[in-house]
Amino acid sequence: MNYPVIAEHVLATVQGTWWSRRRRREDVPPLPPGAVYVFRVGGNYRTFPEGMVFDPSHPDVLEASSVSLVDTRARLVEVERQLPSVSEADTFTMRASFTCQVTDPTVIARQGIIDVTVPLRAYLMGDSDLPRVSAGHRVEEVNAVRTEVTHRMTAYSAIVPPRVAGTSVEFVSAEVHASDDLRDWEQKLRDARRDWELRRGKRAFETQDALQVAELLSQGSDHVDAFGIVREEIDVTEAAARIHRIADEASARRDKAETADRAHAQARETAEAQMRRDMVLTLLRQMSGSDYVDYHQVLEQVLRGTGGQAGQAAPGLPGIGDGADGRMVESGRPSPDRAAPGRGGSRDPRGGFVTDEDDLVD
Repeated sequence: MNYPVIAEHVLATVQGTWWSRRRRREDVPPLPPGAVYVFRVGGNYRTFPEGMVFDPSHPDVLEASSVSLVDTRARLVEVERQLPSVSEADTFTMRASFTCQVTDPTVIARQGIIDVTVPLRAYLMGDSDLPRVSAGHRVEEVNAVRTEVTHRMTAYSAIVPPRVAGTSVEFVSAEVHASDDLRDWEQKLRDARRDWELRRGKRAFETQDALQVAELLSQGSDHVDAFGIVREEIDVTEAAARIHRIADEASARRDKAETADRAHAQARETAEAQMRRDMVLTLLRQMSGSDYVDYHQVLEQVLRGTGGQAGQAAPGLPGIGDGADGRMVESGRPSPDRAAPGRGGSRDPRGGFVTDEDDLVD
């Protein structure tokens, strides 16, 4: 840091010429804003009058052996000092701020203070009790250390104010920072936390949008089409054509379903009729192997199996229960029409039961 002395230059001796008795110095560097010339003349340091137009033929300029450019503006200067923590591997960095302004450029030039941070850093190192403030804290407790260091520096600067020859110096503030490794680690944690919060926020927004879309869809396609028309994402004509097409498809599906139901019912009725016929045939086969058959009892069994009533003809078995001549065959009483010889029939002497099913028909 080049403050307060900006630059120093050695000047050559100015020789006169035979054609001009007046001498001029041409090797003086240009003066930046806010700075003054301090010439060394013999063993003295003399400031060129501030605000006066520079005269290269001024006696001090001609006789000077060197020149210093001194910045006289007020500056904010920061100085750092390392402070220990509980762990030997971690340290705190204290950054103290001071305001500095040159009050005597000649003293500054004589002292040759090119970097004002050097005497200020020596001032900070002079406080031997400052490391004790931070030595009892972990590196993560940087906020507590910052508060204690600020209090310590305020008291220290009030009792032992900073001094730099030819300059007014005042303590402004003190900041404490953790090590670079810890700062990098905290930055990574912060970035990861922010990234996680961003992803969580996106998921929350997506969930909310999904719920809104689901609610919109639950209200039907007409509501969805209306929403799209309002947002100018769906054309009215296309929406109407799609609605009609959906209605036609739904009607076709209903017709197909009704046709399938009718076919299923018809197939079921056919299967039930076939089952009844099979049951009657099964009974007849069972009766054919018996010598004595009570057809009235058989008829009741058939009607019970088919869900009918006495006096109704069994499906697939015409003539049983209501014969062609309208007569009912009764068990236990012989029929006169069946007693004639030569008909191929016979009766059971024990009760008059018919022993041959051919006797039931003429």
